[in-house]
Amino acid sequence: MNDSLESRLEKYTLKHPQEVLIVTVRIGEEEDRIAIFKGFSSSLMRPTAFDPDVPLLPEDAEIISIDRVASPYNPNRPRYIEQGLSGDAIAKLLSDARID
Repeated sequence: MNDSLESRLEKYTLKHPQEVLIVTVRIGEEEDRIAIFKGFSSSLMRPTAFDPDVPLLPEDAEIISIDRVASPYNPNRPRYIEQGLSGDAIAKLLSDARID
């Protein structure tokens, strides 16, 4: 069974603790930005559930882009590693990191 994209991105950040992933996503009619760092996801725009097992990304969420940012994340002065990664680029990044 394949893990959700959110779970796979969380696993990626466990292997790469020097990075923060900033995921821009559309959920229904609303846009959200989610920071993923050291295996945890947190919304930057809305409340995040206390229980880390409650996913932030529903199955029907549309990923707009993902940015790789150097840790520690400073929203006023982010240090980008890569910006605007597409679904194909993320799939390759996860594959290269051996995350299924």
